[in-house]
Amino acid sequence: MSGSKPDILWSPHHTDRYVICDSELGLYRIGPVGSAENKVGALLLSDETAATLLAINSDTPYMKCVAWYPKQEPECLLAVGQANGRVVLTSLGQSHSSKSKELLGKEFVPKHARQCNTLAWNPVDSNWLAAGLDKHRADFSVLIWDISSKFSPEASVVTEKNRLPSGDIDSGMVVTKPLYELGQNDACLSLCWLPRDQKLLLAGMHRNLAIFDLRNTSQKTFVNTKAIQGVTVDPHFPDRVASFFEGQVAIWDLRKFEKPVLTLNEQPKPLTKVAWCPTRTGLLATLTRDTNIIRLYDMQHTPTPIGDETEPTIIERSVQPSDSLIGSFAWHPTTQNRMVVVSAANRAMTDFTVFERISLAWSSTTSLMWACGRHLYECAEEGGGSWEGAVEKDIATKMRQRAQSQYGHDTVQVWMNHMLAGGDDPQLKSLWFTLHFMKQYAEDMEQKQQSSKQVLVYSGIKNIVKSSSGTTENRRCWSGSERQANVLWFHSEERSLALRLCGWISQGPDIDVEPFLRSLEGDGEWERAAAVALFNLDIRRAIQILNHGASSEKGDINLNVVAMALSGYTDEKSSLWREMCSSLRLQLHNPYLVVMFAFLTSEPGAYDGVLYESSVAVTDRVAFACMFLNDTQLPRYMDKLTNEMKEAGNLEGILLTGLTKDGVDLMERYVDRTGDVQTASFCMLKGSPGEVVKDPRVQCWIENYRNLLDAWRFWHKRAEFDIHRSKLDPSSKPLAQVFVSCNFCGKSISYSCSAVPHQGRGFSQYGVSGSPTKSKVTSCPGCRKPLPRCALCLMNMGTPVSNCPDTRHGTGTSDEKVDLTRNNKLSHFNNWFTWCHNCRHGGHAGHMLSWFSDHAECPVSACTCKCMQLDTTGNLVPSDSL
Repeated sequence: MSGSKPDILWSPHHTDRYVICDSELGLYRIGPVGSAENKVGALLLSDETAATLLAINSDTPYMKCVAWYPKQEPECLLAVGQANGRVVLTSLGQSHSSKSKELLGKEFVPKHARQCNTLAWNPVDSNWLAAGLDKHRADFSVLIWDISSKFSPEASVVTEKNRLPSGDIDSGMVVTKPLYELGQNDACLSLCWLPRDQKLLLAGMHRNLAIFDLRNTSQKTFVNTKAIQGVTVDPHFPDRVASFFEGQVAIWDLRKFEKPVLTLNEQPKPLTKVAWCPTRTGLLATLTRDTNIIRLYDMQHTPTPIGDETEPTIIERSVQPSDSLIGSFAWHPTTQNRMVVVSAANRAMTDFTVFERISLAWSSTTSLMWACGRHLYECAEEGGGSWEGAVEKDIATKMRQRAQSQYGHDTVQVWMNHMLAGGDDPQLKSLWFTLHFMKQYAEDMEQKQQSSKQVLVYSGIKNIVKSSSGTTENRRCWSGSERQANVLWFHSEERSLALRLCGWISQGPDIDVEPFLRSLEGDGEWERAAAVALFNLDIRRAIQILNHGASSEKGDINLNVVAMALSGYTDEKSSLWREMCSSLRLQLHNPYLVVMFAFLTSEPGAYDGVLYESSVAVTDRVAFACMFLNDTQLPRYMDKLTNEMKEAGNLEGILLTGLTKDGVDLMERYVDRTGDVQTASFCMLKGSPGEVVKDPRVQCWIENYRNLLDAWRFWHKRAEFDIHRSKLDPSSKPLAQVFVSCNFCGKSISYSCSAVPHQGRGFSQYGVSGSPTKSKVTSCPGCRKPLPRCALCLMNMGTPVSNCPDTRHGTGTSDEKVDLTRNNKLSHFNNWFTWCHNCRHGGHAGHMLSWFSDHAECPVSACTCKCMQLDTTGNLVPSDSL
């Protein structure tokens, strides 16, 4: 516009047309690049859209503001406010209707000439046009014109007085008498009609924001403020208004018009425009002078109505539509988050889309979804893709699958838990076998009434060997050869216990490694079995195992060569066999074959080649150390290996640390590395001493796992875990917190003071024959007042329920008969008290479930409470019951 920056107006009827208001008016049509309409003289706005100039109007000089007529007829009718206060109706279309001929060229002239700052059409009564003018001491600044009114007789006089030097004007089309005159002796800088009432006009006056009611023009509602420019109403919330002053934006609530409900951050430069997004709720865009950035304020989460004390939170961000300085912008009326931007210097235009902030949501079942604009996307799993592999490796997915397979709950055959976990993790396998051997030996000690050893077994091999006393040195001969010298090995009761915990020898008085060797052969672990046999100085058995492995279906034929090499063993230090084995053993790929020859070629007491081979299982290295290291070497090695296991968070180290504080430290590193709170919880609950369970870290893992089960809606699994936990750790069983008390005396109705009523203690039960027992308690045991009646059967609480339908299966079988087969000691669920916490109505649980399976409202007459719908969690179906 004349002497100012350009502005953009979208057509209220055509979503592909807009006007650029500058020194002249230009009508543009926007469309896809390459379309028939945009082939000639098109201006590229983006990679996908271009604009074509349709018409130019340069007949209205000194433009200060422009407003587009809201009705479709006449087409492209514009009101132009000029520097001398005149408002001229002009057009950019070729409309030949009679109404168009009557309105085009019509002028509305104030009594005294001064600048017209703003224009606003009434959205309901489209004949009303409001104009905001500068201050004049003897005139009004807000004039409301009726464009259908006839010209004034004194128009020629007024025309001469307010004429601009642009040329002659037809006085027959001049209107000088406005419909309303408001705001005397003040200036109006901005105004807009309020959509909730066509008679309300909001105006930004010189010192205040004023609401004029045209039904009573003598009164107005106003608030003193400096933020009087650019008043605009949120199209989605008619009571929310934005205005600005200098670099500050004020958000108003017209229902509480005393002060702004929110003041946005002050900008270093003055603002030139603010605009609400017409397609997006609560999104406000602001533009400052001499910048190429548009700031966006997202008030999507602002509460309505807004409280007096708390200030709503907003999300602020900036977008850069172009590299050049921005003159103005305008939101597209229908396309979401789209705007057209015009530059201040060369009037270049840009079609720009504001991309929404993407909100990711990852459910507890590893489903990934995100929202972008009004669209909701879900990540679908495709077979064979990288996403599927990532899901398989995710620990949350693994824990969820393990929970469904009752992982950790097997307390009889504890070693089976590693099979429930998938059986592919060697660390889990070592952990559960270690816990199995600990439990087995602890039960053996319990039968022998040796409580001290029962506690010692859970303290770990590191502590067991430190308490060793009376170690004896023995020399054993090699089995299968008479030429080799004796080998020094060590024995004590504690070392034998360590070998049992390692799984090398079975329970019993005799040291027998043969069952362990047979189990390894059955699993196809030929190399490991041969190494264990060799460590037990049975070279003939090791050769036999290697030969069986070479001849097996999936065996390695090269094992025969290894067996042949073993058969030539000699203990002579300078022998050719010893020299060749020392140089070639490192070329073997299997670590157990490597340590076999390392053992045969090592000096007595110097077995580092075996003890520090990290690929060999910790159980085998520990068992080897317990056999061949003396009382000085063994504790040092155990300490060093324990520290390595703790640093790495390796579950095989539980064999060394036991379920002690060191074990908790090791498990903490494991949880930090994997996030597997499930294994950590079950492992720590297996310990006999209860002190380790009281560790805050252990309690944190347990609570996190319980929360995970609840998040997965595995409520039955979580209840089973709580029962399992209370059996292993009786101190974790919570005390009763809820009691059914009498409404008259306040005493507990149950004699046992339990949250769940017990059989024979105040509730009648069915006997095996199906007949109710004689004792029926239908009154409070304290004051003898009758108990409330069931809303459905109208019998007092405490009365047995007969023929109560099973709501889960839809049959007539009662829960009493089902429970009797399970020897359930608790009172049957159908007889339990249940009531709504909102309306206080209730009855027998079985009756209530049956009622709400077909009804939504309370069964009590005249009560409209929708009891079951109040419990949002209760309406969810447990995932573990599907």
